[in-house]
Amino acid sequence: MSKIGLIIQREYLTRVRKKSFIIMTILGPVLMAALFIVPVWLAMNEEDDANILVIDDSMLFHERMEDTEKIHFHFPEYGLPLDSAKSRMMGSEDIDAVLFIHKKIISTPAGVQLIYDKQPGINVIRYIENTLENDIETFKLAKSGINQATIEAAKTNITLVTTKLDEVGEESKANTELSMVVGLFSGILIYMFIFLYGVQVMRGVIEEKTNRIIEVIISSVRPFELMMGKIIGIALVGLTQFLLWVVLSSTLISGSQTLVQQHFAKQEKGTSIEEAMSRSQSLAPESEEIAEAKLNEAAVNELFSNIDLIDFPVILGSFLFYFLGGYLIYSALFAAVGSAVDNEADTQQFMLPITIPIIFSFVMAQVVINNPESTMSFWLSMIPFTSPIIMMVRIPFGVPYWEIALSMALLVAGFIATTWLAGRIYRTGILMYGKKITYKELWKWLVYH
Repeated sequence: MSKIGLIIQREYLTRVRKKSFIIMTILGPVLMAALFIVPVWLAMNEEDDANILVIDDSMLFHERMEDTEKIHFHFPEYGLPLDSAKSRMMGSEDIDAVLFIHKKIISTPAGVQLIYDKQPGINVIRYIENTLENDIETFKLAKSGINQATIEAAKTNITLVTTKLDEVGEESKANTELSMVVGLFSGILIYMFIFLYGVQVMRGVIEEKTNRIIEVIISSVRPFELMMGKIIGIALVGLTQFLLWVVLSSTLISGSQTLVQQHFAKQEKGTSIEEAMSRSQSLAPESEEIAEAKLNEAAVNELFSNIDLIDFPVILGSFLFYFLGGYLIYSALFAAVGSAVDNEADTQQFMLPITIPIIFSFVMAQVVINNPESTMSFWLSMIPFTSPIIMMVRIPFGVPYWEIALSMALLVAGFIATTWLAGRIYRTGILMYGKKITYKELWKWLVYH
């Protein structure tokens, strides 16, 4: 085995055997899923039941405000004074708030009060506001002689079906919103991986240099071989972790899809559409529930069908290439910085020129995603320092293959040039101790033969 191969093997095995690597590889997809699921679950379950005592001086909303699973309205006898309602709330654990509706609510909607001794949730407030607004609109329409059913029938929802024409004129369906999500998510992953593993390269170089291990290693291998072995070894660690995340994430997604489909299948079990339509008027509420379940199932099926429109093999292959290309460019620069300093605190002055292109790419990704076909988007996806993030944002929208090929070729050329420059700094800086390095000194190392 070559010397670079031995270094790669050492770097790879040292890191993949760490408990932190194993734990994060397993927990990574779970934590990412939990990042989206847990907040929603907590928001749905954190609120307690809210019992609202309604004092309706207008006598328009009595018994019109419908209860929900978490919100319950109580209507006392007519004429109960507001002060008495407040006293009842303060002296009872069953009443959480008092809703006071004044007599001139139709002409003067302002002035409705919600009095409480314990802050109600935002969902409670919004539900009350929406309920009152809808009822007042209904009253006003009825007063004007306009039927509410006419208004509802006039409402129309338009959903654009987007179709993309390729270079030869063939049509393919597309979903712009989903493409935006996939593109931005891919760009964020590239951004995170470059920083995470690039910094690992820099810290590894600094650690070996400060422990004087590097002097022993350099006696057996050339500095460039050491740098390349370290960069490629850590790249394989990142690639291994990413592929394992893909497998685990795919398993979680497939499992969630199966559970959702089973959920809707249970809701429909034993009840066909024809049976639901032939039922009597007395069974209308149940029919509405079945219809709602059908609509929910259709929405979920549409989501999964839109996901199928994304060309994941192309996206996954492109992601792996741009992850490796972007990592190799920036990790070579991180390795050069690590070789030029004696401790991590001294890296700050050299980190800024390296991190600016990455941060700039991440910021511009949010602009590019709104117009992926613009001239600016094209050039940012060609420049090697910005293309890993920007091109991954553009690819889900559909990019001509010649643009992808040109971007990849420029990225490879950029890696070769960057590695050559970083190697010139690395070969000198790796054996320098106790000296504060400046940009002027780095320039001398670059031009030194």
